[in-house]
Amino acid sequence: MTSRETTSFLPLAHADGWQDDLNRTVLETLKTIGFALIQWPWLLRSLSGGSDAAKAALLADLELAPDALPNLGSWKADTGYLSLIVDHIKSTHPQSVVELGSGASSLVTAKALQLHGGGRLTSLDQHADFVRATLGWLHDHGVDAALHAVPLRPAPKDWHGVWYDTSPVPDRIDLLLIDGPPWTIHPYVRGAAETLFKRMPVGGTVLLDDAARPGERVIAARWRRRWPNFRFELVNRGTKGTLIGTRVW
Repeated sequence: MTSRETTSFLPLAHADGWQDDLNRTVLETLKTIGFALIQWPWLLRSLSGGSDAAKAALLADLELAPDALPNLGSWKADTGYLSLIVDHIKSTHPQSVVELGSGASSLVTAKALQLHGGGRLTSLDQHADFVRATLGWLHDHGVDAALHAVPLRPAPKDWHGVWYDTSPVPDRIDLLLIDGPPWTIHPYVRGAAETLFKRMPVGGTVLLDDAARPGERVIAARWRRRWPNFRFELVNRGTKGTLIGTRVW
């Protein structure tokens, strides 16, 4: 399946990411359950992928067919997040874009790059079948990107859960899009994306999806303390919130 199929409430059934050689601690399991109990209002709001008018405007801006994004919301991106990506690409023309978590944002990002500056998208996801299907979906719409199915490894530094094998990521990242791994692995699972911040030049930008959720708010607080050379702002354009970080020195 790809992001053009019907949206479900939770991520893909095989999205847990805990392989046989990776052990989840009892504390990590309890923390994930606890956050599931407190963040259900955000999960319910995320079921909406945006209004029909917002989706139509986004597709028209990208010169895509009206049915190019039939299902958005839940674990998929919403029109607020997607339009932020498009606006940023139109205004800054990034040459190297890295995406963590493939899907609807892959199509939108690749198409925006095709129309505005010709940059290259590198995307990582842990589901090989999903990556193959998404790449075919992009080709159906006349765009291309470097989509990689990568294994999940133990999380680096003091982050919990697991993290992508980032070996396919280029040395320079102008725009970093973070929409994975899913929170069902651990509420702080996306925090390890900071390991890529040093590859970003001054003016480089981070977009963290689902940033209004409690787990992502903890991540944002840590990033603000650890990365004083980035300016972070929470933008509530869509249903789930986006944290925008820009490297200022």
